[in-house]
Amino acid sequence: MNVIRKIEHWGDVHHSKWLDYLRIVLGLVIFGKGVSFVSDTSVLQNMITQNNIFGFSSMLISMAIHVVAFAHLVGGVLITLGLVTRFAVVVQIPILLFAVFFVNLTPGFSSPNSELWFSVLVLFLLIMFWVVGSGPLSADAEMKRKTGKRYA
Repeated sequence: MNVIRKIEHWGDVHHSKWLDYLRIVLGLVIFGKGVSFVSDTSVLQNMITQNNIFGFSSMLISMAIHVVAFAHLVGGVLITLGLVTRFAVVVQIPILLFAVFFVNLTPGFSSPNSELWFSVLVLFLLIMFWVVGSGPLSADAEMKRKTGKRYA
């Protein structure tokens, strides 16, 4: 646990304001992906069914799509606002790991497979914000200033 505290402290100390704008954009992108999952679940369901290496039933896949869409909607808002950012990022990381390695990797590394590269970029940014935290332009920092407590 001490190592995690040291990483969080380093991230809090070395956080530039431009990273906050990147965090806001990342949150909006994740929220937008959640909206697209909710608006057209058949596309995601077909993508997962085609790459169904675990043999999941269609009911389980449908339930997973709804959970992922909800996690993206809520997580995107939390990341955008900078509210419990590290928690919201940790919830998103397993979803993106699954997307990278089991959904988007099977078509290959070709340049037309832009969804893979986009997922890798988002995964990298999520890991980065897990380390550096929410930053000075966030709800976490505002609560910390008002109460004197540490929320990041």
